[in-house]
Amino acid sequence: MQEEKGTISIHTENIFPVIKKFLYSDNEIFLRELVSNAVDASQKIKRLGSLGQFAGEVGDLTVDVKFDEAAKTITISDNGIGMTAEEIKKYINQIAFSGATEFMEKFKEANDANEIIGRFGLGFYSAFMVADRVEIESLSYQEGAEPAHWTCDGSTTYEISTGSRTTRGTDVILHINEDSTEFLNKSRIQEILDKYAKFLPIPIRFGTKSTQEPDGEDEEGKPKYKTVEVDNIINNTNPAWTKSPSELTDQDYLDFYRELYPYAMDEPLFWIHLNVDYPFNLTGILYFPKIKNDLEIQRNKIKLYSRQVFITDEVKDIVPEFLMLLHGVIDSPDIPLNVSRSFLQADSNVKKINNYITKKVADKLQEIFKSDRKGFEEKWNDIGLFIKYGMLSDEKFAEKAVDFCLLQDTQDASYTIKEFYEKVKDIQVDKNGNIVYLYTNDKAQQDSFIAPALAKGYDVLNLNGPLDTHFAGFLEQKGGEKVQLKRVDADVIDKLIEKDEKIELSLSEEQSKKVSETFEKAISRADMKVEVDALNENDLPVSVTLDEFMRRLKDMAKTGGGMGFYGNLPDNYKVTVNGNHPLVKRIVDASEEDGEKLAKQAFDLALLSRGLLTGADLTAFVKRSVEMI
Repeated sequence: MQEEKGTISIHTENIFPVIKKFLYSDNEIFLRELVSNAVDASQKIKRLGSLGQFAGEVGDLTVDVKFDEAAKTITISDNGIGMTAEEIKKYINQIAFSGATEFMEKFKEANDANEIIGRFGLGFYSAFMVADRVEIESLSYQEGAEPAHWTCDGSTTYEISTGSRTTRGTDVILHINEDSTEFLNKSRIQEILDKYAKFLPIPIRFGTKSTQEPDGEDEEGKPKYKTVEVDNIINNTNPAWTKSPSELTDQDYLDFYRELYPYAMDEPLFWIHLNVDYPFNLTGILYFPKIKNDLEIQRNKIKLYSRQVFITDEVKDIVPEFLMLLHGVIDSPDIPLNVSRSFLQADSNVKKINNYITKKVADKLQEIFKSDRKGFEEKWNDIGLFIKYGMLSDEKFAEKAVDFCLLQDTQDASYTIKEFYEKVKDIQVDKNGNIVYLYTNDKAQQDSFIAPALAKGYDVLNLNGPLDTHFAGFLEQKGGEKVQLKRVDADVIDKLIEKDEKIELSLSEEQSKKVSETFEKAISRADMKVEVDALNENDLPVSVTLDEFMRRLKDMAKTGGGMGFYGNLPDNYKVTVNGNHPLVKRIVDASEEDGEKLAKQAFDLALLSRGLLTGADLTAFVKRSVEMI
């Protein structure tokens, strides 16, 4: 072959410095691109062999990654289809840069390296992010082909000549620049290969590794082992998601979960195997982890692949927001990985995939609920947060989830939304026909309010999760205009569910006024509004409550409900004095000093029951209690 020098035809300024500068922060992806190219070349020869278009031996297709720290080179070698000199000129010099002019115009709008490299066909040229010279040694599979050698120093000029390769395939040799010597390190290369090449369909070998093998027994009959060097194969070429569900056992799925997340503390609860080829291609396995009460910790655990090449674990625009709490793998060649996020959000295939995954997840949960309700209820504490998040954020999921979303009460009984409605609709109804769902967000702290509700035969829901302030609103909305949710400590029970029957106040108007003034003087706090009310004499003498509507707004502000203004408003409590309680009658008959003392003690007891009595007030209460004993 005659040696040839030429210029890569780019009708613009030198592109290489732009690649180096713009993609510097993502420079490790050069290895992903070059190894992926080697895998593609290997799969092509395999395909030609299966079609009968290549009569030779396909042989071992393992891709080798090597580095030489002294020579400052990294070499990626394959035994794939190879290239002739003409093919190198065509594919490396021309086609790879067919989008170069557009690249120069558009690169400033790009969001990340993936967008640029994939969109403009620059996969091979990502090598120049880390190399100041790149060589190709290649021998085509075609009969009679001559080996070819190509070299380029990062400018638009190249040289091509007869190569030295004697077997079919391609070597890409990178001469690493001074700024990128971090890649001339075994552990760094291993890290990148583990990240991007862990499940590629062709074996990737990176040197050797030491392992232990059985070596007979010692004198005591115990097994002995010897250290041997074996090929360091990076990848599992046939991961679980590429197989049919019928080929896999539960243990296979659990083993694959460990392969994905070797440091996971808990086993997954269950999983969904995705497999669809129309109207888009998608495979994958999604695992339901035990969802803790911190939504942020759970995110970004789904890994996105394209034909077994790892792309990213940021899948926000491909799966619905709430499904980001799941773990696992999605693999689809139909997801446009290398375009802008705005395009991704509008892409019809992405929308179909999004809807498909949502439906599959909902169907799986419904199937488990119907086939094993007891087991589903036992898992509720681990998946309830996920399901509620889905219902709040995705209307289509919510439509299905109302059939298996569980409501748990303070007695640890579980109901579907419809079942709970049927249970309380005739009992917990007020004089205006409103069906009132009572709930607590702290069963222990609010027990003094829960007990009177239970005594009346009412049921109290336990809504103590991080999303339940918002979920309470959802239940009201879906329950219809007659359903109201009230926290059990928002008022005394007879006010939360007001009936037609009226309890008479045993105090005269003058006595009621005296009681009110005595409590106001004893409490002496602007944030406490005193009301004397006619309640059952067996109810508590004093209750301190916070209005349901205002408290819910403030709770939403705390959990990011877009109501930050309300979070800054002061708390205004209602102090309900039970005018029919014997203690109140004692206050009426007591001297002014003793009356105030009794009022203060009753008020502090009410605060204490709510966890609102602290600091100096708590100290004074204890001291006063000792004196009164």
